[in-house]
Amino acid sequence: MSIKVAASTIWEIVKEHGIPPAPERQNSTWTDFLRGQADALLACDFFETRTLTGARLYVFAVIEHSTRRIRILGASAHPTAQWVVQLGRNLIMDLEETGSRARFMIHDRDSKFTKAFDAVLADAGLKAVTTGIPVPRMNSIMERWIQTCRYELLDRTLIWNQRHLMHALREFERHRPHRTLGQAAPLRPLSEPITLTEQITHLEVRRRDRLGGTLHEYQRAA
Repeated sequence: MSIKVAASTIWEIVKEHGIPPAPERQNSTWTDFLRGQADALLACDFFETRTLTGARLYVFAVIEHSTRRIRILGASAHPTAQWVVQLGRNLIMDLEETGSRARFMIHDRDSKFTKAFDAVLADAGLKAVTTGIPVPRMNSIMERWIQTCRYELLDRTLIWNQRHLMHALREFERHRPHRTLGQAAPLRPLSEPITLTEQITHLEVRRRDRLGGTLHEYQRAA
């Protein structure tokens, strides 16, 4: 004797036990991929800014997902494919020097990311992962950093020229703390926490201004 079960009944049973639909059981989501491969992920993108003379400059930056370390690779008014490829080579050398274990590079479908650029990455063991059209959330960590850079630096700074822009970005690169790192900057870990009550009572904090006061850093006096 056979028993017929309605599809809705099966759906309720599967949902109750937390079992995803059949097509999704063998496929991880993009969020799972980002979390599971954070130590192996890099992401890059271009963003533009203007100088006081109205010149448009394009900045190329790379971020490490696990440490949130930013690398400002360069800026140019005319970012050609050859220029991007050379920056890719420079990045590979830097990654080798720091012993990076990255295996993936996320970037969008900008025409400046040519097959030659992806080939440079592939020769170093990095697989290029192209985002969807248009799905900026696939590169959300890089996009979020760019937004922060605009709000905290570029929107508050009058950029004279390319040299001034790179100087300001280098300062921001070293300064910017991150919540995921316990409010530490990627290249400067937090100091040891204070546990003694008498030290907290007589705590002396000094402020250091960067870029003429655009950025502030606070540090406990020795």
